[in-house]
Amino acid sequence: MTLQETLEIKIKEAVKSIYDTELPSVELQPTRKDFEGDITTVVFPMLRVVKGNPVQIGESIGNYLVENVEEIEKFNVVQGFLNIVLSDSYYLNFFNSVTNFSTYGKVPQGSEALMVEYSSPNTNKPLHLGHVRNVLLGYSVSEIEKAAGKKVYKTQIINDRGIHICKSMLAWEKFGNGETPESTNLKGDKLVGNYYVKFDQEYKKEIVALKAEGKTEDEAKAQAPLMLEAQNMLRKWEAGDKETVDLWSKMNGWVYEGFEETYKSIGVDFDLYYYESDTYLLGKDIIDEGLKKGVFFKKDDGSVWCDLTEDGLDEKLVLRSDGTAVYMTQDLGTAVQRVKDHQDVGGMIYTVGNEQDYHFKVLFLILKKLGYKWAENLFHLSYGMVDLPSGKMKSREGTVVDADDLIAQMTATAREISEELGKIDEFSDEEKEVLYRTIGLGALKYYILKVDPKKRILFNPEESVDFQGNTGPFIQYTYARIQSILRKAASTSKSVDSSEVTMHPKEKELIKIIKQYPEAIQLAAQNYSPALIANYTYDLVKEFNSFYQNVPILATDNEVEKAFRVKLSAAVGEVIKSAFALLGIQVPERM
Repeated sequence: MTLQETLEIKIKEAVKSIYDTELPSVELQPTRKDFEGDITTVVFPMLRVVKGNPVQIGESIGNYLVENVEEIEKFNVVQGFLNIVLSDSYYLNFFNSVTNFSTYGKVPQGSEALMVEYSSPNTNKPLHLGHVRNVLLGYSVSEIEKAAGKKVYKTQIINDRGIHICKSMLAWEKFGNGETPESTNLKGDKLVGNYYVKFDQEYKKEIVALKAEGKTEDEAKAQAPLMLEAQNMLRKWEAGDKETVDLWSKMNGWVYEGFEETYKSIGVDFDLYYYESDTYLLGKDIIDEGLKKGVFFKKDDGSVWCDLTEDGLDEKLVLRSDGTAVYMTQDLGTAVQRVKDHQDVGGMIYTVGNEQDYHFKVLFLILKKLGYKWAENLFHLSYGMVDLPSGKMKSREGTVVDADDLIAQMTATAREISEELGKIDEFSDEEKEVLYRTIGLGALKYYILKVDPKKRILFNPEESVDFQGNTGPFIQYTYARIQSILRKAASTSKSVDSSEVTMHPKEKELIKIIKQYPEAIQLAAQNYSPALIANYTYDLVKEFNSFYQNVPILATDNEVEKAFRVKLSAAVGEVIKSAFALLGIQVPERM
């Protein structure tokens, strides 16, 4: 039985014993930092069944708890809040009971799997800053769900077909002179992305020329020769024309190699890949099934719709009148196919920007109406856009912030700041480069993940690589400081008997935060929010730094105190490392 459960029982016992009445429920919460205490019970809701002054009721219950619960040392009542102070021995016993803080808080994997989709790029351009937030969120949520006991499949659907892909292909064919990633020394995704931009530039020239001939804007856009050729190329691809399909395969192959290099650089991975070229025909069988069930209806022109007006939405097209699929058709088919492929999947998380909120509301509702049990466990991990101080990004115009360039910039900023601080002179050049990259990537990931996913971010690279405040480098530096303490204390291997330790209040506060780590993981998993892990880690690190500044660790003459403080520091280090791993962030042994 947990202490919380014990307290709930004992508080009900107290009310029964003192007031001879049954208390239906007990409200417990962590004590606010400005009051003494560890757990607070709110007296006000009790007034529905217990008549009297809330302060006196709190005092009576507090006295009963001190007498009847071994772990409670004392209490105080502030207005209608009973603040309970737990004994040092309670925290010491907990601390000594954990055999391995590197795995502490993580739950063994269950049988039901969760599929997390993230990245899902187009194969006509490199990954950019917007993708970075997507992949960091998707990867981190996957790791958090695993820590909370879920089996997780990390997946993406690659948008490898459509008019946008044909634009890059056509521009390369017309203006590329046979260029390859090898001949240009460019990553494949960058080379293909350049031709997407090139198409847009040449297309705009044609529009200007046609308008000069007297065409309207819309006429010029529709009649521009390049656009007509791109549309023809798409028709040829859909008809399976060998030359077109070969070119498509070659250029997509370049892009995939480029993507993999970027993913490796960012430090994310995938278990499964789905391709739109395979899935765009899926879903038509589901439409037939839905028509039979009455979930869909046909209009006079032959198009198929789903009426969601009773659910507060609108009518949604699921199949065009000519029998061709729309995105919704494809997404229905892909979801069902994924569960067919992996029958242990009991739910899915889609990491997609908030501009698609409505689409996913509709998708999930239709899947529920079709009767799929797992459709109850679908979640759209909706996130806000990432802006830079310079403004919005546009891929067609080539003004996006390239993910690879961003990582290089972050590494360069970390190098500049680290060299100014001058604390790594004894590092080899290779060690320095690894450290700069670790700090730069840690700064980027933490800055993005510490923000609630739903909020828009203004990303400031310089601000993120600050060694003070709520930043990745500040937390990494604290971890490195702890490792330095452990190296100096290597000879201290004394086991700690809790009866010998007199705890400093700062030590108690640290253990209290460590104890909250399993709850932080579960809460982050329930809310699909890496921000909760980031903020938990920052709170732990702030508390450790306060402990470090106020309590001598290696400087104490008391060997029991020294051994305990070293062991406590090591535990904090393990939890920082574990929590940062859930965010996909590495921690350096030295800084």
